Amino acid sequence: MIGPLATGVIVLSLVIVVAAIVTAARNRAMGTVLLVALGVLEAALLVQAGFVIAGMVGGEGPDETATLIGYLAGTLVIPPAAAFLGLAERSRWGAIVIAVGGFAVCVMVGRLLQVWQGTA
Repeated sequence: MIGPLATGVIVLSLVIVVAAIVTAARNRAMGTVLLVALGVLEAALLVQAGFVIAGMVGGEGPDETATLIGYLAGTLVIPPAAAFLGLAERSRWGAIVIAVGGFAVCVMVGRLLQVWQGTA
């Protein structure tokens, strides 16, 4: 796992959280900007998953493989689910769903980084 990539994913997810909260505060539905941001976040998470899988195949990684795979799979599922639910709810609550999803990804990537480094 690459630390700077994980940091970039965390920053991107926090930017999505702030943008979604601003959208909800303005009483608007989720727009194209949030949808594209979730797509970029998902692409970054897929790149990160590729590096994690390659590292595990190469013999790197933590002793807690099941925990690592669980967090990795969870982070990959959240952005598409948040996008689907955000598009389905055409009120300000759709943007709130995006904010919650972005914050969940932020926390899970941080935890994934801790598990990878063996500090948790």
